Amino acid sequence: MTDTTYTPPKVWTWDKEGAGRFSTINRPIAGPTHEKALPVGKHPIQLYSLGTPNGVKVTILLEELLALGHEGAEYDAWLIDIMKGDQFGSGYVEINPNSKIPVMVDHSTVKPVRVFESGSILVYLAEKFDAFLPKELHARTETMNWLFWQMGSAPFLGGGFGHFYAYAPEKIKYAIDRYAMEAKRQLDVLDRHLAEHEYLAGKDYTIADMAVWPWYGAMVKGVLYEAGEFLSVHAYKNVVRWTNLVAERPAVKRGRMVNRTFGDPKSQLRERHDASDFEIRTQDKIGAAG
Repeated sequence: MTDTTYTPPKVWTWDKEGAGRFSTINRPIAGPTHEKALPVGKHPIQLYSLGTPNGVKVTILLEELLALGHEGAEYDAWLIDIMKGDQFGSGYVEINPNSKIPVMVDHSTVKPVRVFESGSILVYLAEKFDAFLPKELHARTETMNWLFWQMGSAPFLGGGFGHFYAYAPEKIKYAIDRYAMEAKRQLDVLDRHLAEHEYLAGKDYTIADMAVWPWYGAMVKGVLYEAGEFLSVHAYKNVVRWTNLVAERPAVKRGRMVNRTFGDPKSQLRERHDASDFEIRTQDKIGAAG
């Protein structure tokens, strides 16, 4: 025990000032904080998101579906700035009571369908367009196994390791060690599996890869929390091989740009309302380089 050891009070109370940089987005209650309707574009699918790993999962799938020729997968991707509290607007809370990104509304049905939670969105779209989710029992189950593995594991990687390593107002050795150990265990789980499989569900690329790659692929690339060296990600050679394989897909390159507000400005497409937006962005890059 040290003088800095925290002793929990008998009854917890919300310290609004003690939440640091996340004081505007973390709170112990649900519901809207302000009235704000969501915009609706011209396409059947309306996505409200941010280019974080959970958001990138969905934009990768949508771009992959379009690459296969599914015209019904055309979409508008509206930027939700979570640091400004956009996720607590009344329109957003109406379609996602959990106030997290991403959320999607499918207007191609008689009654529009709201879909929240990134894993649910992936399954919905894969079933709607009959793509990237195998029909054969074993392959389908394996795809779902790894999809749900990611949904269950990411909180340890993001809210656990990522928070205490990169964002917490003070570095706590116990917390960082605890979650670094779990992050490395998860990387080892993936590495051992990928030693015998080209993709997560086997020989075919599926929504499982699209769910896992934005988290663990970004970690291996050294982008996520800039913690690659700290976690010795280069040692997970099978994860590195798989990460590079997925990263080379054109739809992945496009999908990871959408709703991105950080990193190299050349990698950002803050909103996407038409396939030509990527061409315009490319022309902007060429113009800037000239």
